Amino acid sequence: MINYLSKPFKWFFKLEAASGLVLLFAAIVALFVSNSDLAELYFSTLNKYLFIGINNFGLKLSVLHWINDALMAIFFFFVTLEIKREFLQGELSNIKQALLPIIAAVGGMLVPALFYVFINLGDSETLNGWAIPSATDIAFSLGVLSLLGKRVPLSLKVFLTALAIIDDLGAIVIIALFYSGDLSIKYLTLMLLAFIILLVINKFNIKKFLPYLIIGIFLWDFTHNSGIHATIAGVLLAITIPHRKKEKDFSLLIKVEHAISPYVAFGIMPLFAFANAGVSLEGLSFASLLDKVPLGIVLGLFLGKQLGVFVFSYVSIKLKVAQMPNNTSWYNFYGVGVLTGIGFTMSLFVGNLAFVENMQYMDGVKIGVLTGSLLSTLFGYFLILLTPNKPNQ
Repeated sequence: MINYLSKPFKWFFKLEAASGLVLLFAAIVALFVSNSDLAELYFSTLNKYLFIGINNFGLKLSVLHWINDALMAIFFFFVTLEIKREFLQGELSNIKQALLPIIAAVGGMLVPALFYVFINLGDSETLNGWAIPSATDIAFSLGVLSLLGKRVPLSLKVFLTALAIIDDLGAIVIIALFYSGDLSIKYLTLMLLAFIILLVINKFNIKKFLPYLIIGIFLWDFTHNSGIHATIAGVLLAITIPHRKKEKDFSLLIKVEHAISPYVAFGIMPLFAFANAGVSLEGLSFASLLDKVPLGIVLGLFLGKQLGVFVFSYVSIKLKVAQMPNNTSWYNFYGVGVLTGIGFTMSLFVGNLAFVENMQYMDGVKIGVLTGSLLSTLFGYFLILLTPNKPNQ
């Protein structure tokens, strides 16, 4: 009886689109709650401070910061594990296969940033959000693509996955270089020391995760206090997790990646979406979208992403620098380019970093990200759905 009742749930969580659907549900709930009688409770809970530790040893942060700094460090840890595996053994390990998504990702980050900069030129405060529309939400975009079933060839799904992974790598670099605060030499030194210890453990091929985890917790604390965003600790920790192709029977990287995958996809990411997508829509009008921050984000995500990905890809394929994915038409390829404009999780995250000193712009960020992502979702989905899938000859 239990097995019978659990079948629909097992099917749902195995569905490729599940993670994207859960994210969408979390965002809708956040919008509903933040515009209901529960709004005050919602915002006050996120701003409530929570101490985690023992006696004087611990850290006191707001609930929102625990989610954005601690839980998202686990998300970045997972993403970096994915990136590392792809470069060592996956689609990105072959330079010929990797060239197209790399070139497309560069275009997909550069052009949206230019759109945003053009709209916000002359305003040093809002200009700091230039990287917000450069990010693609891998779960959401793949979720929408999977809903189209066999209309999308496997090669295009692989292309979008690789592009989104490279996009995440670009976002990590941008966060580390451009969205760090005042640096502390003391904690940077401790952070470097912890990273070196992790590299030594890796060198000795330790196959238990516990030593990495313990040192990783210290690494997170040092990073949090160093002035570099705490999520970078997750990136550094993931780099040190061993994955050796010669050891076919066991990989600690793959074991850890598979173990935390459901918690990241169905726990951390929806919780982040719920905590960050809530925005009051009171007094919202079309004119609100014409403010510099939301307008720059909407144009960047909806127009900049599709143009950057498609034009850079088209030129590289025509110049024979890269190869077109198998069994793919230009219509479907362009549709996938549109879907990369679904920024959502990553765009909201970068927005929080960009305007940490100017929180008055965050409502505009949320409105811009939600609108740009929604337009990209609808246009990309129906473009692929309503066009023929005849491979180019």
